[in-house]
Amino acid sequence: MSTIAPTQPTASADDAGPSLAFVPSGGDQRTVFRGVGRHIYDALSEALTEGQHVRLAYDGKDLEIMVTSNVHEHWKELFGTIVRAVTMGRDIDYLSCGETTSNTEERGLQADLSYYFDPEKIRAAREALARDSRNPADYPKPDLAIEIDLSAPQIDRPRIYMDLRVVEVWRFVKGPKLIMEQLQEDGPYAPVVASKFLRIRPEDVLRWLNDAASEGESAWNRRLNQWAMGWGQQG
Repeated sequence: MSTIAPTQPTASADDAGPSLAFVPSGGDQRTVFRGVGRHIYDALSEALTEGQHVRLAYDGKDLEIMVTSNVHEHWKELFGTIVRAVTMGRDIDYLSCGETTSNTEERGLQADLSYYFDPEKIRAAREALARDSRNPADYPKPDLAIEIDLSAPQIDRPRIYMDLRVVEVWRFVKGPKLIMEQLQEDGPYAPVVASKFLRIRPEDVLRWLNDAASEGESAWNRRLNQWAMGWGQQG
């Protein structure tokens, strides 16, 4: 049975992304090379592996190289922990594809975190993993991508996600805010009030991020899991 929930109502730009009590610091270093051929992007993508704290994005002409900070990686881990807790608490089947590079014929990028929720995509990806496939074509495009944007992107990343047909993108941006967006039938992304896949609101995520800044990680993890499990039993 599919775990995908009905599309949530869209939110206005003013509603998207409630603020937190803390302000993330430690911007990332972004370098952009204009007018770069696809072969340069492909060569760099093949040379990089997960865990190197480097993200690439190519929009068909410009190449952005982002070197992430320790602060960036900290927030990424917290987001991953929240996703795992909610999927367990609500019994949602998923498969993580991490920082895997996703490409079209013209464009490509690496998300901070990405996930499959569609049952057919999960099946295809698990079969490819069982074969130990190194062929990117064997793996579907993600359903959900999470972006930690402590510094402003220098190329059109939403256009790349649109071409990849990624259904939902979360953007954690300065403010700080969390903006959840879903791909619309006519192409662009629009803010929504809750995640289609996790049935969780930006304010729920931000509350737990805010709590993580003021208490020990072990205690925070215990409370998060208890909340997610209790919520799942009630939902």
